[in-house]
Amino acid sequence: MSGRRSPSARRIADALVENCGRTYAEEAGIRLKNTPQPLYQLLVLSLLLSARIRAPVAVAAARALYGHGLRTPRRMADATWQQRVDALGEGHYRRYDERTATQLGEGAELVLDIWRGDLRRLREEADGDRDRLMEGLRRVPGIGPAGADIFVREVQSLWPEIGPWTGTKAVRGAERLGLPTSPGRPAEAGRGHDDAVFAAALVRAALDRDIVDEVMEAARAR
Repeated sequence: MSGRRSPSARRIADALVENCGRTYAEEAGIRLKNTPQPLYQLLVLSLLLSARIRAPVAVAAARALYGHGLRTPRRMADATWQQRVDALGEGHYRRYDERTATQLGEGAELVLDIWRGDLRRLREEADGDRDRLMEGLRRVPGIGPAGADIFVREVQSLWPEIGPWTGTKAVRGAERLGLPTSPGRPAEAGRGHDDAVFAAALVRAALDRDIVDEVMEAARAR
């Protein structure tokens, strides 16, 4: 509002995390830790979120897949195409359900063939190089630049050598909030907060103008 003093970047960052500070993995019910199953679940979620579909729908579809036991690449590969389609439909992920069901099956086979079902092997291959990690992720059918961005953004608290990372959509959220947007600067604004949580909160701000308004009002009141 005109005449009001703009809150500091620190106050905005604190208000942002307080208002919407949780990762998409957490929202999808993934207990993220450095073991094969939750890392694979995060890969699936990243694929679903990267489509042009609302984030709550992607999260619901991920939950439906996990609810059908499709939590590992072996279980995903062994499921029929129709079983994958039906699970996605339960999450209302209908616009891309047939293509995504195919990609999930092919991607599971690739994860099994190349990394023996364990994405920690991809981490070892990348050896701390974020670009190499993203390149490896993009080998998975359905994981493009956006999907790789999401996976890295969400996994960085477990794999700190690749962070801090905000990604393209999070930078848009920073811009809406009046936070720095030059390379590396959005993460600096969130210093002291978990990198993955802060980056996810920035994404939520990019996707929802109401969140921006609520956060700015809370920051002014701090």
